[in-house]
Amino acid sequence: MTTQVETRAATAARIVGVGTSVPETSYTQRQILDIFGIQDPKIRSVFENSAIDRRYLTLPAETPDGRAVESQGQLLAKHREQGIEMAARALQACLKDARADLADVAHLCCVSSTGFLTPGFTALLIRELGLSPEVSRIDVVGMGCNAGLNALNSVNGWASTHAGKLAVMICVEACSAAYVFDGTMRSSVVNSLFGDGAAAIAVTAEEEPVRTGPEILKFASCIIPEAVEAMRYDWDDAHGKFSFFLDREVPYVVGAHVEDVIGRLLVGTDVRRSDVQHWIIHSGGKKVIDSVMINLGLTRHDVRHTTSILRDYGNVSSGSFLFSLERLLDEGRVEPGDYGVLMTMGPGSTIETALVRY
Repeated sequence: MTTQVETRAATAARIVGVGTSVPETSYTQRQILDIFGIQDPKIRSVFENSAIDRRYLTLPAETPDGRAVESQGQLLAKHREQGIEMAARALQACLKDARADLADVAHLCCVSSTGFLTPGFTALLIRELGLSPEVSRIDVVGMGCNAGLNALNSVNGWASTHAGKLAVMICVEACSAAYVFDGTMRSSVVNSLFGDGAAAIAVTAEEEPVRTGPEILKFASCIIPEAVEAMRYDWDDAHGKFSFFLDREVPYVVGAHVEDVIGRLLVGTDVRRSDVQHWIIHSGGKKVIDSVMINLGLTRHDVRHTTSILRDYGNVSSGSFLFSLERLLDEGRVEPGDYGVLMTMGPGSTIETALVRY
């Protein structure tokens, strides 16, 4: 006896909505230095030369002796509470952009690297927003700043085999829930860079498209195993907390491999690098952006949204590239048929890319 298994052909998916959110409170780099009483000139220089003007953060309540030190439990509570609130607003903004409702969400993917929750953000958001309990879901935890494109690859695959259904990915990063203030250069580099925020993207594959948006054509990845320790979020015994670590060689590691992964992304597509009109690159930091720009021969105009997001929000981890994509789409200069490259970088060390056609 044989069993007939129904198979469905994949349909190309499109990005039909993007939405972002941040906390209510924001700070300039100098305000953060003053709040925590940081006087070391080397550390102040790291903050003041970061190409960041302002970041959205949720900092601990002020005490008579200065800023309170948050326990790991308090940080995890911040991750959960801020994460749910930011994710809900980003999702609602995304659905408005996609001209869709909460009831239309058929697949939900949540990405985060700033804390650990069980159940994860997908389950918490389904309860918080009253989404259908039949929503297909997945939580991607701990992959880091590159994770947005890793997850988008998966979400794209789901949407491509469920024609007409709406899939949503939300990057939820309460980065201030991972801060350790100890006066060392290790923590200062991290504390000078990351900001809080959430970003959502809606994807659907319609056999007869009724929504406009860039078509997702291809993904390509590059992991650099010899640099696996260069970017970490691990346990710090000295403080009894998790904390980030960024090696100073990260920009050069990324730059040395970025040309190869872009070559593999474009191979077989008949698209040359010079044909790409729009570059949406993770706002990983000034040196990272410069390294990518130099190694790919890009101009300041090409990375204008990447640098402006870094300036206005800092590094929002996995959601940074969606903040840049939203800014590009709001700019109104994209023409039908234009090609775009999305790129994220993170622990592994990893470079993730996607090719889209507007």
